[in-house]
Amino acid sequence: MMKHITIMNVPFLNTDHHSFVYLLNKRIQQKEKTFVVTANPEVVMKAQEDLHFMQQLQQATYIVADGIGIVKAAKILKQPLPGRVTGYDTMIDLLKLAEKNHYRIFLLGAQEETLQRAITNIQNQFPNIEIVGCKDGYFNLESNDITDHIVQLQPDITFVALGCPRQENWIANNLSKFNHGLLMGVGGSFDVIAGKVQRAPVIFQKLNLEWLYRLIKQPTRWRRMLALPQFAFHIVKQKKKEKVS
Repeated sequence: MMKHITIMNVPFLNTDHHSFVYLLNKRIQQKEKTFVVTANPEVVMKAQEDLHFMQQLQQATYIVADGIGIVKAAKILKQPLPGRVTGYDTMIDLLKLAEKNHYRIFLLGAQEETLQRAITNIQNQFPNIEIVGCKDGYFNLESNDITDHIVQLQPDITFVALGCPRQENWIANNLSKFNHGLLMGVGGSFDVIAGKVQRAPVIFQKLNLEWLYRLIKQPTRWRRMLALPQFAFHIVKQKKKEKVS
């Protein structure tokens, strides 16, 4: 049995990055259907405010901690996690495995120009990779045509970069149509791969301050950052309840 820890009713897989990638690779090889969510405090807070979104998260095969806030919260609740499992790093490692094992890849999301630049950079870095199709993120989520097209291509991995909660909504609503394959929300990863957005320098990553770097680069994110103190408040509240009980 895989161990989980629950933070504000969201079950996180207790795993490290390398173990998780190994697990995903095994499931791809065994043709098992897998829905992956990489969640940070903002995702958890969104689930508290939106019951439908919480129900969709519960459909995920695995939810992993993509955010130092989740790791710190787990420590406070005395259910420590090994560390972050970021969507970007997981995607890059899966692309490496895809080239090595001839996995079929589909990319869904981002602006058309960004998507094409991301594909070019992926193909430059992984020249033998098989990208069977792509579609930008500007479409009606209710459209069955796009889903049917992807299903017909039978990708082993579908990376969905529609942003939260749109990407999780799309995967949850269409998961039953797929016979096999890994479907994973990757947020702004296409933007990073395309070179449109710079990932935080290594020093920021090591200090767990990627959120601060993104805020400096994109000051308009400040409203989204309000989820962080709200999340911290709820964790302290949960900790107090556990002490009383």
